[in-house]
Amino acid sequence: MPTSKPASERSPASVSANALTWAACASFVPIGIVTVLLGPMLPSLSARWLLNYSQAGALFRTQYLASTLATTLSGVLVARWGFRFAMKAGLLLGAAGVALLLAGPKILGMFCIAAYGAGLGLGVPAANLLVAEVNPQRRSASLNVLNFCWSAGAVACAFLVAASARRMQLPFMLASIAGFMLLVAAGIAFMPASVVEPVVTRSTHGDEARGKFLGIDWRHRAVPGLGALFFVYVGTENACGGWVASYSKSLGSISPAMATMTPSFFYAALMLGRWFAPFVLRKVTDVRLAQAGLVLACAGMSVLLLSHAMPGVLTSACLAGFGLSSVFPITVSLLSREFGPAASRVGSLMFTLSNLGGGFLPWLVGVSSNRFGTLKAGLVLPLVGTAVMFALFQRDWKPQESAA
Repeated sequence: MPTSKPASERSPASVSANALTWAACASFVPIGIVTVLLGPMLPSLSARWLLNYSQAGALFRTQYLASTLATTLSGVLVARWGFRFAMKAGLLLGAAGVALLLAGPKILGMFCIAAYGAGLGLGVPAANLLVAEVNPQRRSASLNVLNFCWSAGAVACAFLVAASARRMQLPFMLASIAGFMLLVAAGIAFMPASVVEPVVTRSTHGDEARGKFLGIDWRHRAVPGLGALFFVYVGTENACGGWVASYSKSLGSISPAMATMTPSFFYAALMLGRWFAPFVLRKVTDVRLAQAGLVLACAGMSVLLLSHAMPGVLTSACLAGFGLSSVFPITVSLLSREFGPAASRVGSLMFTLSNLGGGFLPWLVGVSSNRFGTLKAGLVLPLVGTAVMFALFQRDWKPQESAA
């Protein structure tokens, strides 16, 4: 097994790659907190603003529609000013939205949810594509580490909300998260000039003549499958993680404080799976790992629908989270290796679809639950989503590059 070289003997490209990867990982901790903030906050916001299931589900739609619009701009910002610019802009916008979430009435809160959603739309694609680009020999492993950091923030979120709600300190908690985002943005802004980003391939006027539009070859065999995976995965994860607290509370057998913390078990399992993934990927291909994970996630979500008490809910949340853990990093890896230097352009489309799915499916869970009078009806949708993704991973994807 090769040993790592001392920092003084590494190439400038290797040093830059490490620095940029760590910067992206640092940004993903507060991004993970903010991405899932709505789930554990939902019971409190529903009580504060007198929302039913359908109206509460519309909050997810607000976040992810704003995120979708910002994602369409992310590729443009990356091409013009670089990956770090988009990451900094996203962190600053997210900090503003989070800090003011409880500062006024519902209408201000909706604007704040849209603001931090837009910040996520700028920062998440840029960080994912940056890590994939600077780690070509171990994309799936590096992306699992990046999303492990996201999961660490997501796990912390529910505990932070539960503890703050119990002490009536939710505004202070939100201000602290905003300060964390500003601190990370400052760190990225003051990285040394020796850290050089990879060059982003820009579209040319000749692209349209070769069957391309907006720099994307729509005839590429991977476009439909990847688009479906991005859309369904984020919708499925958000539907499960976003509604599990409300589902636990609706059972009546779980205390409100414990119900608020149930999303943390889901996201802790995501985090644990992403920590294990780089080791597992030494033995199996990433596509095989995704397939196995989706089978486990299907089992977990099936158990969730049959659960009536805390042990069943927590077990099913952990199974679903662990099963889903590697699916998104592997999907981003597929995007990068299918499209190469053009991945940043195609990524704008794919992450736009992911945001559409992230807003649509949780909203549809709320609408379905309101229609049938039970959250069990709505939570059938993420179960269907895992089955759809398993079918999509059966296709013939471009194989992994061998490590040097």
